[in-house]
Amino acid sequence: MVPDMLHSRFRPGMNHVAFHAGSVAVVDGMTADGPANGWTPMFADRFPHAGGPEQYATYLEDPDGFEVEIVAP
Repeated sequence: MVPDMLHSRFRPGMNHVAFHAGSVAVVDGMTADGPANGWTPMFADRFPHAGGPEQYATYLEDPDGFEVEIVAP
């Protein structure tokens, strides 16, 4: 991969994509399974409330810098 082709949240374009998980268990499972599938947890020190005290979510980043947010109800 060409280094200047990596996604950056500081460049124009989409920052991340958010998905609604069916349950807290799904968020926990995706957090646990993410690294084995190439995803790095973001904000691990604030999991599962990195989005705020009322939100249960995980944030994951792939090797290219793309981010996903997976939120439980």
